[in-house]
Amino acid sequence: MLCALYGVSRSGFYRWCDAIESRRQCEERDRNDFLLIVAAYKFRGYDKGVRGIYMRLLRMGCRMNPKKIRRLMRKYGLWCRIREANPYRRMAKALRTNAVADNLLKREFRQHGPRTVLLTDITYIRHGNDDFYYLSVIKDAFTMEILSHVLSDSLAIDLVLLTVQQLVNRYGDQFSPEVMVHSDQGCHYTSVPYRRLLKDKGLRRQCPAAGTAGTMPRRRASSAT
Repeated sequence: MLCALYGVSRSGFYRWCDAIESRRQCEERDRNDFLLIVAAYKFRGYDKGVRGIYMRLLRMGCRMNPKKIRRLMRKYGLWCRIREANPYRRMAKALRTNAVADNLLKREFRQHGPRTVLLTDITYIRHGNDDFYYLSVIKDAFTMEILSHVLSDSLAIDLVLLTVQQLVNRYGDQFSPEVMVHSDQGCHYTSVPYRRLLKDKGLRRQCPAAGTAGTMPRRRASSAT
């Protein structure tokens, strides 16, 4: 009567009753396999997707079909957060140019006297778990003196522009006629506003092409204290 009420055949109902133990064993296997997935998911403290879990399981000596990994993650509500786009990376891509400058120094950073060769760079300072401060510095390669520095919570192009402007305001009358500012090929240092500012202030730019031997000083400006 109940089978007829729910539209289930009697034979199907009895097969379901006979398979209770089989379903229990299947559920137990799923739970055990899911514990392995969780261990691989949490390895080294960061979340992983199906492919990362699959590779980690292989290193743990367990081969599990990616379809099964996906099924168990969905079944038990385990999700890998999709990484958000980095806004600063998008900005760097938008500002990227091929504006490199000749390698005039040839690693002779301390052969030209004070206020002649200036080194500049940006360093990241971690604040909390996910936040950063950004320190832009300009240093005299001869005296190793920090001439200008700006700290910001943003990597906007204004960070390096303010650093150059602060440099000019403080030491503009002390520069050698041959003064040059050495940097890497970061998007800030190849951007149009930065190049225009250096030109307006009478500062030569040193930003050699990638692969040029000895393009960066042994001690970077950002490492100075």
